[in-house]
Amino acid sequence: MKQDYPSALDPAAPPVIPAKHAPPPPRQAPRRSRRVWVWLLILVLAVVGAYFIWGRKNTGSGTGGPSGAAGQAQKKGFGAIPVVAAKARKGNIPVYFVNLGGVLPIYTVTVKSRVDGQLMEVHYKEGDIVQKDAPLIEIDPRPYQAVLTQAEGQLIRDQALLDNARIDLTRYKTLVAQNAVPEQQLATQEALVKQDEGIVKTDQGMIDTAKLNVVYSHITSPITGRVGLRLVDPGNIVHAADTNGMLVITQMDPISVLFPLPEDQVPVVLQKLNAGQHLAVDAFDRSMTVLLSHGYLATVDNQIDPTTGSLRWRANFANPGFKLFPNQFVNVRLLVQLKQGVTLAPTATIQRNSQSTYVFLVKPDSTVTVRTVTIGTVEGNDSEITSGLQPGDTIVMTGVDKLTEGTKVVAHLTSDTGAAAGGAPAKGGAPASGKSGNGGSGTRKAS
Repeated sequence: MKQDYPSALDPAAPPVIPAKHAPPPPRQAPRRSRRVWVWLLILVLAVVGAYFIWGRKNTGSGTGGPSGAAGQAQKKGFGAIPVVAAKARKGNIPVYFVNLGGVLPIYTVTVKSRVDGQLMEVHYKEGDIVQKDAPLIEIDPRPYQAVLTQAEGQLIRDQALLDNARIDLTRYKTLVAQNAVPEQQLATQEALVKQDEGIVKTDQGMIDTAKLNVVYSHITSPITGRVGLRLVDPGNIVHAADTNGMLVITQMDPISVLFPLPEDQVPVVLQKLNAGQHLAVDAFDRSMTVLLSHGYLATVDNQIDPTTGSLRWRANFANPGFKLFPNQFVNVRLLVQLKQGVTLAPTATIQRNSQSTYVFLVKPDSTVTVRTVTIGTVEGNDSEITSGLQPGDTIVMTGVDKLTEGTKVVAHLTSDTGAAAGGAPAKGGAPASGKSGNGGSGTRKAS
């Protein structure tokens, strides 16, 4: 019988194992189990990924849209969203022109000597506030007093000659009437009297000059103001021809501020100024937070600067505390108009996107609706609403990022509509917002 087993003589052939001793074939169940677990893991990952993608798509996108958690809570009825709200109100809002200005004294005097002499004494301290006609400097008056004495003696001598000539003139008139002397001698005597009168008058002029020089030796303050640093020390010889003065006095109260305004704003201000209106001007520090002084527009320059296209104006300020200092830079705010009886809303309630300006209006049923508004003048924490709101409307101030059309809210009204979100009014009454307008000036209006 033919055998199918390999030959035992073939060394490459595997060993022959009888069928009754062969091991059982391997089981296939574990491999199938691994495949099931892999598919289950893939399915779980797919479900998790779909959940995150779905959650992101349903998260509110764009201005005013609700966040995912808040929106789902609202839809599932987990309660209203708490917000801080304010009421639109009827009030007044000012329109200002704002620009940078410089403090300039109304009067500045450089005190110089009008006579030559030695500086003997100084009656002031550097930085003092001196009153008008107060003594400042003493120059040695003795040379001028000596000249005065000489002039007075010359006057006495010449006055005596004049008196004698007048007596002789009276005698000659009597003798001429009696034909005792010729008329020519009378005429000569009359001329001599006039000559002596001229000499006496010249002597009087010399006396007045000497007295004036003595007065000039005692220098007094021409104005009330602050004394600067001393430029000449006692003991030095001063001259009337000296180019440099001995001290400088600057008037501090009142004081003025020069500031420019663009030429397109000039007609508005000129019209009010020519009508006799007193336009109020406020001076603030550089940070626009501290009110330094309050004054009024005084005058205007006579020509527009062609390099800047602006016209300079002068405003006068009371400065009792010397908060304004000469050559100091200040922010000037000129009040040109006061809008009365307009609808006002806190600036913090105004929302903007690329298409419109709007607010979230709280309806009587405690739901919010998006209301498009038009903004007029903006000043500090208040904005003028020209359309879209009425006084008494409740609008959301904070918490708008959780709101959408129809969201139910619990509105907590703030007690101060102007300070709740935009910050309290700045120190000194300054507006919390920055300057507006082109080139640092202009009305505070929303663009």
